[in-house]
Formats: sequence, structure tokens, C-alpha cells
Amino acid sequence: STPLLRSGLLPTKAAKASRAMAGDSSLSEHYAFCGMQHIFDRHRDSVTVIRFAHDDKTRLACASRDGTLSVFSLEPEPSSLSCSLERHEREVNDFDWSVGNDFIVSASSDGTYKLWNSVSGECLRVILDTSGAKANCCLFHIHNGNLLITGNSKGQIKVHNVSTGKLIKGGNSKTAGGVLCLTLDPSDGGGLWAADTKGSMFLFMIDNVSGHLQRSKRIVVANNVPITSISCRSWISREARDPSLLLSCADNTLRLYRIMSSGEVYLKRQFPVPHKRESIRSAFCPLMSFLQGACVVSGAEDGSVYLYDVESGSHVNTLQGHSCPVLDVAWSYDESLLASCDAQGTIIIWKRSDNFIHK
Repeated sequence: STPLLRSGLLPTKAAKASRAMAGDSSLSEHYAFCGMQHIFDRHRDSVTVIRFAHDDKTRLACASRDGTLSVFSLEPEPSSLSCSLERHEREVNDFDWSVGNDFIVSASSDGTYKLWNSVSGECLRVILDTSGAKANCCLFHIHNGNLLITGNSKGQIKVHNVSTGKLIKGGNSKTAGGVLCLTLDPSDGGGLWAADTKGSMFLFMIDNVSGHLQRSKRIVVANNVPITSISCRSWISREARDPSLLLSCADNTLRLYRIMSSGEVYLKRQFPVPHKRESIRSAFCPLMSFLQGACVVSGAEDGSVYLYDVESGSHVNTLQGHSCPVLDVAWSYDESLLASCDAQGTIIIWKRSDNFIHK
């Protein structure tokens, strides 16, 4: 296992430049919200995952433990249901938009991954997990739309050909526990990070053309603590240019790691988030590199949405409107909208204060 080392950040001239670009406003002021734009409550059970389409703040999709997915149109007002994806037999644990937003892939405890037309809602392909495991997570490759990466409850990571549905030769590997989440290094797509039920994260090298997968390293984060969300950013702020990982851990922590050029992984910051039982997810704020600092956002089991400054570790804002655990959060690409979903099936679209919306 690779050791985790703790490191801090020193103020730099770049930090002053970031503050100037943000107009000298504080992060709390910048991440102020003026209310709820819309509330959806069509699902009969928990909404587990929520995501805006890539570079499109008008389309929002979610997945639920009731076995269905929904695609919403947020414009024109009022927001409305665009289509419903309804062929899974058990809860949907994860989904992903294709790079061009034409397709959605979903993973379900019924042991299948399904490919959908995101406009018509038609199910185009079904990929069965032949090991009999639950399908926990799925991911389109960001630089090769014909590669689908999946993870299951038996710790198996597999790469499939989207066009044929077949497993790629050499495109499989394993983690220690059940795979709970996946993310790709956005810089080149060659690094695949996975996290599991036993508290470890793994780095795999993936060939962007062939889909061949090779395990590179295992890092123990917290023994036997499920890691329910993992995200990667290649550059989180002007003063922290190294790649970073954000992990939601079921020991009441949100953890930020810095990946050094040497391959070492440092624990840079740890934030308190109520999280022990549910599959809580978190995310980087997409425009953080242009602001005074860098922020992350997370759901929580106390029904709140938390925002933290990764440079200082300070609390930036708390959004309260849910009456049960908030399971996932998602920004629109321009940060004008923030979506959150909860264990009772409610989705809230939060609207940013007009003075701080990026045009």
C-alpha cells in the first residue's frame, strides 16, 4: 500500500491573482443562494444519483431505488419530465451521461447495465453481469465513447465495448471489496480510480484505445470504511495545480487528497460531514479555479448540503431544505444551478444569487 502523507498549502502570488479575479468577494458571498428554483418529487423511493448533462444546464437526470431513472427539462419554465427510463427490476445504483449527452448508461442491483437513448427513453442495449453480482457503478470513457467501465459488488472492474456489449479482452481487474464508485483522470483519461467497501482506493491504468486495464496501486484510506464517492480534478485551483481526489467516507468525513508527480498521495484536507450509513456523494465545484479559492460540496445524513473551502478548510455555506439524508449533489457546468436529492425521493434545484452567476 502507498502511504498517505499530510501536507498543507502555502499562500502564493497565484492566490492573490485568484482573489482579484473573484472581485475580492468572500467564498461565502460567492456561494450564496437566493432560494429554490424547482422541487421534483415524482419518485417513490430514494433518489440515489443526480447529474446535469455535460455543458448543458437545461437537462438533468436522476436514478432511484424505485428502479427507474428520470430525465428532466429545466427550460423553458416550468421544469418538466422529459422521459422516464423504466426497465430495471431493482434499485438503480449509478448512471452516467455519454460525452455528447445522446446516451445514458445505468447500473442496477438486478445485475444489469442498460444503455438508453436520453431523448426518447428507449432501452438500446442490456449488458448482464455474468458473475451474478450487483451492478454498482458505471462510467463512459471521457476520450473514447465506445468504452464502458463498470464495477460490481464482487469487486470486479470490467471494460465493455458499447457497440457490441462484449467484454474487452484484457479489460478486467479487481479491488479488495465491492466496487462502489469510479472516476477517470480528466487530463488524459489514462488513469482510472476506484473505491470500495473495505476503505481502499485503487489506481488502474486504462488504454484509451484498446480498453486494456492494469492495476497500478492500492491505497488504504480507512480500514473497512466504505468509500461511497470519488471524484478527480486535474487542477483544482490556481494555487494547487496538482491533481486532486475527493472522497466521501462513511466515517463522517469528506477527504481531499493531492496526487504528486512522484505518484505519492497526500491527505491534504479532511472535512466533517454526517455520513455513516447511506451512500453519500460529493463533488468539486466546476469553476473553482477562477475564484478566490477552491470549493467542494457534499450531501449529508442530517439533511443538509455542505460547502467547504479546500484551501483553508473553512465552512462556506450550508443549504437546508431536505427533511432526510441528502444522497447526492450536482452542479450545472456554469454553477448557476445546484441540484440535490434525498432518501425520500425529493430533488431540489437551488438557484444562485444573481450577482454571482457566471455569464
